[in-house]
Amino acid sequence: MRMQIASLLVSVAMTGCVLPSKDAAHPPTLAPARVGLTGAESAPVADGWWNSFQDPQLDELIRLGLKDSPTLAQGQARVAEALAQAQSAQAGLLPNANLDASALYQRAPAEYLIPPPLAGHSFWMAQAGASLGWDIDFWGRQAAAVHRAQALTQSARLDVDNARLMIAGAVTQAYIELYREWALADIAERAAVQRQHIIDITRRRVTAGLDTRLELREAEGQLPQARVARVQARAAADLAVHQLATLIGQGAQVYASIKRPVFAVEAALPVPGALPINLLARRPDVLSARLAVDAADAGRLAARAAFYPDVSLRALAGFGAFGLSNLLQGSARGYGGGPLISLPLFDGGRLRAQYRGSEAQLDAAIDAYNDTVLHAVQQTSDQITRLDALARERLDQQQTLDATEDAYRLAEERYTAGLASYLSVLNAETQVLAARQSMVDIQAGLAAARVTLLLAVGGSFDAHAIDAHAAVQQADARALAAIPTNSPRMHP
Repeated sequence: MRMQIASLLVSVAMTGCVLPSKDAAHPPTLAPARVGLTGAESAPVADGWWNSFQDPQLDELIRLGLKDSPTLAQGQARVAEALAQAQSAQAGLLPNANLDASALYQRAPAEYLIPPPLAGHSFWMAQAGASLGWDIDFWGRQAAAVHRAQALTQSARLDVDNARLMIAGAVTQAYIELYREWALADIAERAAVQRQHIIDITRRRVTAGLDTRLELREAEGQLPQARVARVQARAAADLAVHQLATLIGQGAQVYASIKRPVFAVEAALPVPGALPINLLARRPDVLSARLAVDAADAGRLAARAAFYPDVSLRALAGFGAFGLSNLLQGSARGYGGGPLISLPLFDGGRLRAQYRGSEAQLDAAIDAYNDTVLHAVQQTSDQITRLDALARERLDQQQTLDATEDAYRLAEERYTAGLASYLSVLNAETQVLAARQSMVDIQAGLAAARVTLLLAVGGSFDAHAIDAHAAVQQADARALAAIPTNSPRMHP
């Protein structure tokens, strides 16, 4: 039977048909060696890496962010849409059966069209039967469509994984910013206490005749500046709270419940010191972009297969009769079956245009993948450089802070003893405040850089979890199971 069908296909094809154009050259995907990934493999990070900061409030904020995020909800909706498309594509590989029945009451014309005795009378025309059809995927078009839909489904799942990483990272970064603003508010508060202390000393010196009202007014003028800095820092902390609430999908009702961070800002997160060789296998956005290339290539193969004949098998059996009482009689039975072949001969260039479009989509997917790879390498390189620089800055800044703290203490002691002027105290205080603020900025920057670098190498995402998606897909829908091996396949 199959040989007869194949012979018929050849004979039909020789009569002329629409032919695909030659495959265009496509840009290559970037290999790891080309982008400098030569370092040791980065070890997978345990899920819940934020627990290293030892702050229950941060843990709860991230939990809420992952639970109520509109971004994740949109990603899950895209997964459901891709899964439905995969189900639809998979169904095309299987036979389909239909049961149809109809009954039409009509009056026949008295002449010409309907012979006697029906002519000029009213009667029921009834039909009932079953039909079976199977589109045989000779050229692999439907199989390519299934592969494309499955790749898009996995890509959508990876996009959700990437969104989870980004949400956890964004909440942590905003929490670090909240820590920074509270620390700056502490510095402003400490400066206000110090300046009030200097005012008290200056008043005693004025009473003792060691200073004038000028020095006193200068000292009093510094106190409001510290209060302004404190107000500004607390306002910035409120803005960080607002951002946190938005990131976890909440509104103003949770502002008051977000308290001051108490986390270990120096927490050592497991981050690499060089570009890891397995970077491209650890980032969900890179893996998603790679699956998009696979999906585009499958779409190109499906578009190419559309140039070849469609072959299907059809079978039907049922009853048809004039009059409902005659429908189930043996004489009303009918049946039939056979192959159906459809070969495109002329379509005005539609198939060629679709094929060129599929090749353009493949080129775009490859370019998008390469762009994602380059950005992944740049982001990781930038954070490694930044982390290394901040670590050195922190050592130098600690020495600067220790020196300015001692200088301020000595200036205050000398001023109290009448051995120095108020100007020397003011200069020392300005330097120590700047050093304290710089230290807070560096500490917060180090924590933020660790988080960003951890996300740049894939965070707590485990690339091996992709294999586990198959089990999830089977639980969601059997349509994503492997293509049936008994499906006939031929390739041009």
